[in-house]
Amino acid sequence: MDLRQLEYFVAVAEEQNFTRAAERVHISQSGVSAQIRQLERELGAELFDRSARTTTLTAAGRAALEHARAALRAATAVGQAVGEVTDLIRGRLTVGMVIGCTVTPLFDALAAFHRAHPGVEISLSEDNSDRLIAGVRDGSLDMALVGTSTATHDGLDTFTVISERLVAAVPFDHPLARRDRVSLRDLGAHPIVCMPRGTGLRTVFDQACAAQGLRPGIALQAGAADAIVDLAVRGLGVAILSESMAAGHGDRLTARTIDDVTSPALLSLVWRTPHGPAARELLRHTRRAFLRPEAGREAPPGKASP
Repeated sequence: MDLRQLEYFVAVAEEQNFTRAAERVHISQSGVSAQIRQLERELGAELFDRSARTTTLTAAGRAALEHARAALRAATAVGQAVGEVTDLIRGRLTVGMVIGCTVTPLFDALAAFHRAHPGVEISLSEDNSDRLIAGVRDGSLDMALVGTSTATHDGLDTFTVISERLVAAVPFDHPLARRDRVSLRDLGAHPIVCMPRGTGLRTVFDQACAAQGLRPGIALQAGAADAIVDLAVRGLGVAILSESMAAGHGDRLTARTIDDVTSPALLSLVWRTPHGPAARELLRHTRRAFLRPEAGREAPPGKASP
């Protein structure tokens, strides 16, 4: 077997589809299929169940997957180790970002890193925070910007970018707009529009409701703050947002801090150590971008999605 076959095997396992895997590795589907078949012959076992529409791993495939990933990481580390000695950084980095998040300092960091190290291939993918954290843990992501309800994650290093209270945002003529204070029980009489499960903001909201034995009526869910705002403006529910999300829409909605939700929603960078020189360098660029005094101004209000 060779590393190319292992790369194709991992791509098919993660994409659960030969066509998407072929697009990912930039060869034909027939080429991927042929290499996987050759790998299966060498191993003496089928790695995929091809009988259903979705390609799934067999027991042998599941047993092989993490070892294949480890082999690819080791091969990458060889090049990175040599590059570190010769003061060159090369390889591939995969970065995750929570859906609906357009925090400018992250993009600044990626651009600065690319200018400094054009030999490193960078890929950026969106997902919900739970899956991103799992990806960092299993090594399929080098780091991720996630929305969470906790500042620490077992086995991962964490750098908190934003920590904010939750607010209820409503149109100016809404009954809650006339109140100075809003509680979770006040929200019970109204439909709610919020982020989906798996996001930090939704986790904070659900945990606060559960602590009081409340079951809010979640009418609509959206992964982007702008979509939640648009739905609330049209009277379809009370928007549950973070402070910075609501701040950019003060001309459309009135925001009230939810008094009895004291735990903040967090936007955090997470990564796993140890990591290679390319990942360390990208982490350095990213932390520097978020620590700049102007970083908060560069992230437009309403665009950070904890």
